[in-house]
Amino acid sequence: MAQLFHARTQSTRMGTRGQPEESRAAILRAAAQEFAEHGIAGARTDAIARQAKVNKALLYYYFKDKETLYGAVLDHAFSGLKSTVFQVLDGGQPTREKFLTYVGAYFDFVAANQVYPKLMQREMMRAREGQSPHIDKLIKNYFQPIYMRVGELLRKGISEGEFRPVDPAHFIPSMISMIVFYFSSAPVMQKIVRFNPLAPERIAERRAAVLDFVSAALFRPEARTSQGARS
Repeated sequence: MAQLFHARTQSTRMGTRGQPEESRAAILRAAAQEFAEHGIAGARTDAIARQAKVNKALLYYYFKDKETLYGAVLDHAFSGLKSTVFQVLDGGQPTREKFLTYVGAYFDFVAANQVYPKLMQREMMRAREGQSPHIDKLIKNYFQPIYMRVGELLRKGISEGEFRPVDPAHFIPSMISMIVFYFSSAPVMQKIVRFNPLAPERIAERRAAVLDFVSAALFRPEARTSQGARS
């Protein structure tokens, strides 16, 4: 039975309804790149279909219009982030180790999905101008649940005496900005620092720097000392 299914998959061309999951995933990947580079106004569905190796009729079979496709791309990106960080936040690590693991997981997700900062930046600009029909859904399903869970972890660390008494409303966006802005500003930073910020070794250096900065800003001195002794 498995061989029969495999044979059918091989004999069906990409871009037909015979491969719905593969075709839909290919469209989302291509659309994420197109929207990240050109925004929803500048993105072209024919370019998305060409990159996904499907015809435009199939694209519109899955997504009724460009705005619907854009919303699906946002859902795909932010649901991936939520799933990634919730795996950490649902874990049983001690508070400060869990927080650093969360920061590392967030960083790794963005590093592996570098269209994410561009999509986020473009959507924030649309929301600011009152042009986003998706922002309320994104807040309800992704931004607010993540913010609430991270805020709970911060308050837990503060009550345990592990963390400094920071305000989550300021600390969380500052921490996220350290990650997201690094990737979105990479083309400009390359001209300033004269190296490629997105080279693997530079990304590893940035990850370590972010974790060090968060530790210095958040952990009480005795907590940092005890963590350093265990490292």
